[in-house]
Amino acid sequence: MTVATATASAPVAVFAGLVSFLSPCVLPLLPGYLSTVCGVAPQQLSQAKARRLLLPSVLFVLGFSAIFILLGLVATRVGAALHHHLALLRTVGGAVIIALGCSFALSPFLRFAHLPVPRLPHRLLAALGRTSPVAAGAAFAFAWTPCTTATLGAILTQAAISSSAANGAFLLGCYSLGLAIPFLIVAVAFERATGALAVVRRNFGVVVGLGGAVLIAFGILIVSGEFTILNAKANELLQSSGLGSV
Repeated sequence: MTVATATASAPVAVFAGLVSFLSPCVLPLLPGYLSTVCGVAPQQLSQAKARRLLLPSVLFVLGFSAIFILLGLVATRVGAALHHHLALLRTVGGAVIIALGCSFALSPFLRFAHLPVPRLPHRLLAALGRTSPVAAGAAFAFAWTPCTTATLGAILTQAAISSSAANGAFLLGCYSLGLAIPFLIVAVAFERATGALAVVRRNFGVVVGLGGAVLIAFGILIVSGEFTILNAKANELLQSSGLGSV
């Protein structure tokens, strides 16, 4: 099988995951999540040994990744059911991504962006805690949903208009990677990482603006048909380099 034709979408999906991680209703709660999953008091995270935090954190990442990849597979199945209208689906999908990008860029100024996050998933996370980091990660994926509507929705839309279930899983795997990398970095280097993330929080408007601009550009490329050409060229490059098959 050739490498997924979602190749050119991969950097966007990873970036969307990173921006989701930096969401104002995810980032401030990170110490509490780590504390719950790893069984370490929040004030002791900076003194805890990396190996004590790493394994439960990896299992936690696997939990939320499984949920997002499953959502990608579902989105692809929905898109496959509409394959006879693929051109229309791509146009509508690109327009949806543009709209999501606009809503994300404007989210700091919109009242609905500050709606409270449902408490049930957080209660599940607290109940599962260290006893089942994988299940806790799955609960965490649902807890994140109100904060990740624009970024996750954009990647799910691209998964729906991709050509196969493998592509949908690949895209949501990339999205999960964008969430997982900073989470694991914080877990193994809590004190240094939290200092850097504090700078990000102070400049969150820039992060939001950049994220929205990337999603809007992504949607425009899809609507115009240029993204299909870009994707084909990316896959040709991979094939010529010998990396395009598995």
